[in-house]
Amino acid sequence: MRLSIRHTTRYVFAEPVAHGVQRLRLTPKETQGQRILDWVMELSGAREELAYDDQNHNHVTLVSVLPGASEVEISCRGTVETEDHAGVIGRHAGHMPLWAFLSHTPLTKPGPRLRQLVNGLDKGGSSVEMLHRLSAAVLAAVAYETGVTHVETTAEEALVHGRGVCQDHAHTFIAAARMLDIPARYVSGYLMMNDRVHQEATHAWAEAFVEGLGWVGFDISNQISPDPRYVRVATGRDYRDAAPIVGISYGAMSEDLHVELAIEQQMVEQ
Repeated sequence: MRLSIRHTTRYVFAEPVAHGVQRLRLTPKETQGQRILDWVMELSGAREELAYDDQNHNHVTLVSVLPGASEVEISCRGTVETEDHAGVIGRHAGHMPLWAFLSHTPLTKPGPRLRQLVNGLDKGGSSVEMLHRLSAAVLAAVAYETGVTHVETTAEEALVHGRGVCQDHAHTFIAAARMLDIPARYVSGYLMMNDRVHQEATHAWAEAFVEGLGWVGFDISNQISPDPRYVRVATGRDYRDAAPIVGISYGAMSEDLHVELAIEQQMVEQ
């Protein structure tokens, strides 16, 4: 499948910015079942300072906000070709050792509700079967609802709320998998919706390392393993490692965020 992606993020500041820096993870990476045909990033109100691949093989762009800017716009567009591998990414890559994905982070630290979820899980059958049951258990415990949680909500807090979004589903799944001694990681990326082109936000899901298969994806919010409609952009131990945009600014008291995202299938001439 060939996917065309257009993604624009615009920050409008209440006052001009004296100084600001942003770390962008907005360039998809080439992995099994995913090939980047073209990708362009354009900046307004900021300039690129450095680009590198981080410890998770994410492509990172560091930008500085132009002094006095009252608005910053980051526009990405490109074409990605995908194949169906039933969510299997395969072998481990990157500078982070596999055991690092067994340790908990502040966002995935277990609490009583997580322990209750794991203790109640049917652990029979294959690892893949158990992980699919875990995915279903997470969605049953954390109903999808926007506006209840935020980027700093932990997996334990999401379970207490009983509501959350894809980020919360991913963190809860990851925390539980690590409690089961299964390496797990967070994935940020894009998902083409079947019923619309324009979307309000990027997507997030989880991957677990299964012996004999390698990394396998689980979209808890949609209860499937990623198919050709998915584009992986960044991975990490939790959201903080894979966040699309992280920034610090000085001289701006507040900001308004506007996101425009369009994903559609591009027809290929035979």
